[in-house]
Amino acid sequence: MRQVVLDTETTGIGAEKGHRIIEIGCVELFDRKPTGRHYHQYINPQRPSDEEAVGVHGITDEFLADKPLYAQIAQSFYDFIDGAELVIHNAPFDIGFMDMEFRRLNMPQTASFCTILDTLVLARDMHPGQRNSLDALCRRYGIDNSHRELHGALLDAEILADVYLMMTGGQTDLMFSGDQADQAEGAEQGLDLSQFNQIDAKALSVIPATQDEIIAHDVILDLLDKKSDGAIWRR
Repeated sequence: MRQVVLDTETTGIGAEKGHRIIEIGCVELFDRKPTGRHYHQYINPQRPSDEEAVGVHGITDEFLADKPLYAQIAQSFYDFIDGAELVIHNAPFDIGFMDMEFRRLNMPQTASFCTILDTLVLARDMHPGQRNSLDALCRRYGIDNSHRELHGALLDAEILADVYLMMTGGQTDLMFSGDQADQAEGAEQGLDLSQFNQIDAKALSVIPATQDEIIAHDVILDLLDKKSDGAIWRR
């Protein structure tokens, strides 16, 4: 499964008010693992940014003056996200701007070539009545975002990727997946499993874990420590 964690920065709030995208940041995941591929682009919006917006992202009109127009980067951006599930925090905001920019160029609307997962909706379902901003979720899941003094699209996409993986990597999903579920179902149906109790232990080879496997195992245990009262394997 290919996912693209995405964030944008804009000249202000409201695509319908003529505000434009000035920065796009994307991080690619494949089967829930970062691939190392990312997309990052600053854009000349051909209009000034609101003072309040500059206070949030710190990107000045002077900095953007020599950057490409959206029309010059639209195809490369489209090609990067085409067919992926987009993971976005408060998706209507970013998708609204993206669709407005694509519409200016007579290009397809985002939902016609991508699926969309809104992590803000997911967080509100998981943590009702609590703050669910990206900063609040970082604190909740123990993710260090101390290097994030200002908002930036690529930095926020990288942080959101960590948050999303923590939010959706619960112990139940890890501990009771396909094969184990099939075994449990077989036991409930009264299948004869006695053959598995007659294996000669002396005939079994002991294959120690490799160093890479031990490291990967510790990563999972760290995840369980943060998602629960602690992994039982460390007690």
